[in-house]
Amino acid sequence: MSRKKSPSLFEDAMEELEKLVEQMEQGDIPLEESLKAFERGIKLTRTCQQALQDAEQKVQILLEKNGQQTLEPFHDE
Repeated sequence: MSRKKSPSLFEDAMEELEKLVEQMEQGDIPLEESLKAFERGIKLTRTCQQALQDAEQKVQILLEKNGQQTLEPFHDE
């Protein structure tokens, strides 16, 4: 998957998830439709979590060492 599609995939999933949550919070959809929306929401949440994990693994800190630029993994502190 190209880098351009990843952010779009994440943003599209978040947008759809927000719409599903809004529909479910209104409470005026049938139970069966609510269950389908909930199931879809779980899948979207997992997609977003995976995208965030992938992004976190790619985050690098650029450091100057001996006049050369080196990349080191990002450490969440």
